[in-house]
Amino acid sequence: MEEKKFYLLLEDGTVFEGSGYGACDRETVGEVVFTTGMTGYLETLTDPSYFGQIVVQTFPLIGNYGVIPSDFESGSVQPRGYITRQWCQCPSNFRSEGDLDTFFKAQGLPALSGIDTRRLTRILREHGVMNGKLTPKAPPYGEEELEELRRFSIREAVRSVTCREPRRVPAQGEERFRVVLWDFGAKENIVRELAARGCQVTVVPAFTTAKEILAMDPDGVMLSNGPGDPEENHEIIAQLKVLCQARVPFFGICLGHQLLALAHGARTVKLKYGHRGANQPVKELATGRLFITSQNHGYAVRSDTLPREAKLSFVNANDQTCEGVDYTDKPAFSVQFHPEACGGPHDTELLFDRFIAMMEGYRPAGRQEREEK
Repeated sequence: MEEKKFYLLLEDGTVFEGSGYGACDRETVGEVVFTTGMTGYLETLTDPSYFGQIVVQTFPLIGNYGVIPSDFESGSVQPRGYITRQWCQCPSNFRSEGDLDTFFKAQGLPALSGIDTRRLTRILREHGVMNGKLTPKAPPYGEEELEELRRFSIREAVRSVTCREPRRVPAQGEERFRVVLWDFGAKENIVRELAARGCQVTVVPAFTTAKEILAMDPDGVMLSNGPGDPEENHEIIAQLKVLCQARVPFFGICLGHQLLALAHGARTVKLKYGHRGANQPVKELATGRLFITSQNHGYAVRSDTLPREAKLSFVNANDQTCEGVDYTDKPAFSVQFHPEACGGPHDTELLFDRFIAMMEGYRPAGRQEREEK
């Protein structure tokens, strides 16, 4: 394969030179973030939470098990760019249906390899997340280009990744519950976990109203993960406040966790470089038990702004940031990490069982009437 020079320019003027693959004939600008997962690169590439970002894989070799569409978390690649130390040109796996270079070309994703990803990660850890540009254009770069990078921000993230029309996924086996999954950029494995537990899942767009959701007469509402600054989602937060008054059971994950907290008057804060990877430790405060979790977020709920009815349930074992909240005045809880665990550890899948138990303990009258018929 012919080597094509490709470059990463950071907003502070730092330049990395390497080789391009995928759609490396084009430029892309995004927020440069790193993820520490050793596996699960396909889930990372198709996770809507990475919208607007250029993803750096800290693990040095990526692509060795190829491209496996059944592992995708959405229908397309979600980041704006991709950076690896080395990518495997000859994947070996009985499930593989292709290689990353071919896949990225088809998806229009520019990718950079052959750079010192450890050095890049240290820069992001020390200075925080920075904007960057992947480009085939060689240096030098002018001040105008740096100013353009500094002005970049991720906008309308949720609107860009949510589904356009509702869709219904049947339960696996006997249908026990009807759940509305409010799609802010949902990972497909959330649907799989609910369906496996006997839930018929109706996935609805992010800007569905509270009235429309309640008209579906759900046993529970799932608030999905998603990208961007949670505090920008004013319309969704307003509708969530209305929905919370109905006392329908809620389970929020990642962005859904943040939005639920914002609907209760809490605030969020942007982290220096976020939590991304499949090896993030969290502590359950009630038991002192530690879990290893999969995470992908750049914002966190400020624990000191939680209202009286919101009880902190999990904290990050590294930096003590909020990782979970239980609501004592309604059947609702949320977590910052990903219990659907794809890719990642399965330590916290039990939280789906907790949601099931919550729905069993609270059945709307309309649901009871349907069952009696």
